[in-house]
Amino acid sequence: MKKFDLIIIGGGRASSLASKVAKLGKKVALIEKSALGGTCANKGCVPSKLLIGYAEVIRAIQESKKHYIDSQINKIDIEKIFKDNNKFIESVDNNYLSRLHEEVTLFRGEASFSSNKTISINNEEISADKIVIATGTRPKKPPFEKAWTSDDIFPLENIPKSISIVGSGFIACELANVFDALGVETKLIVRGDTLLSNEDEEISKTFIEEFSKNIDIEFNTTVKDAKYENNRFDIELEKKNSEIKNYKSEALLYAIGRQSNADLLKIENTNIKLDEKDYIKRDKYFETDEKDIFVVGDAAGKYMLQHAAAYEINHLYKYLYENEKEALKFKYMPHAVFTYPEIASVGITEKKAKDENLDYVVSKTSWQASAKAQSKKIKYPFTKFIVDKNTYEILGCHMIGPESATMIHQVLTVMHINNDIRHLKDMLYIHPALSEALLPAAINTIKLIESK
Repeated sequence: MKKFDLIIIGGGRASSLASKVAKLGKKVALIEKSALGGTCANKGCVPSKLLIGYAEVIRAIQESKKHYIDSQINKIDIEKIFKDNNKFIESVDNNYLSRLHEEVTLFRGEASFSSNKTISINNEEISADKIVIATGTRPKKPPFEKAWTSDDIFPLENIPKSISIVGSGFIACELANVFDALGVETKLIVRGDTLLSNEDEEISKTFIEEFSKNIDIEFNTTVKDAKYENNRFDIELEKKNSEIKNYKSEALLYAIGRQSNADLLKIENTNIKLDEKDYIKRDKYFETDEKDIFVVGDAAGKYMLQHAAAYEINHLYKYLYENEKEALKFKYMPHAVFTYPEIASVGITEKKAKDENLDYVVSKTSWQASAKAQSKKIKYPFTKFIVDKNTYEILGCHMIGPESATMIHQVLTVMHINNDIRHLKDMLYIHPALSEALLPAAINTIKLIESK
């Protein structure tokens, strides 16, 4: 049996941990069952955002009349777009492989536990004093044969002329926006009456108003039946009022959430415990119920975001090899939804502030005071602040509008260094940059605090 100092299960973001530890002279084994780079680089964040880049250009041309420009799209070479995207995906594994330290032993295959410190891989067993589980998640399986998940989009060879997407979260919304913009007949099927339900209610409401201008959405609807025949689906929809609707679609994609990969690891052969959602339990040091076995990223089911996983892996390295024994505390966890319109958020929603009976003020400020925002010829963008009225601490910030994911980093900087909204009021802004829209938002919030 081969013995290592460290075994890492999952070659996504954790592959960087393998290389860093190998540089210390440690014997490291890295196990990956598919392509290095993980879900984000191969089937999620990166290839989807590359497609969103095309969608943004298309939307700008479609709406050019607002700028008194008469333009038209003569052709969208969707085959070339997906060919380029597929080419990028094909390059990911080799790119990650080239960055691996030469002393890392890479195993290609599916790992499982034989015992607490013994891993079975490709009909052999290996062991280590320390093991890191970074196995991520997978999409929940669709209920109908031939239906896709997001894993089936990347890479995509046979592009459908029509697609139905089931779901109301960010994956469903991002993919619906992309396919619709690229000229694929797109329908979004939503079980409830809202989209992006984890967002602040006012953000979600505005998002629905704007998003539905482009996307055909069936709210309060479920797929009762779907049969794949003659290269297309015959779909039967059932509305909440029991109304039945039948139509045809070449592709049917389910984006209804993700699930733990722990069931593939034979956790039952260890002392590792799972939580009520079958994610791997861990303590504040990322350690499982078995000493020296750690879990990071989506596999723990805590923060299902790539930037959170990267942050955790970096901290785990310091904890294990640089004697930094403090637990990692995420002060704030930002996220963005890269759709049309774009959303960015950090901190709590207004509903959560109410539910927790906090002493706060809330402000909603349009971006229209900014000339750069006015130049976009859209009126919906706004910033919403939820702020502690005694300390001026920003409890939550929510934005909807162009470049929201970039703009919110200014708020994040203040929150991380010295969380006081007055810093946003006192700083000097480049005029008339889009970020200048934060100035009236901060001023309005402070006025509300000082008037109470």
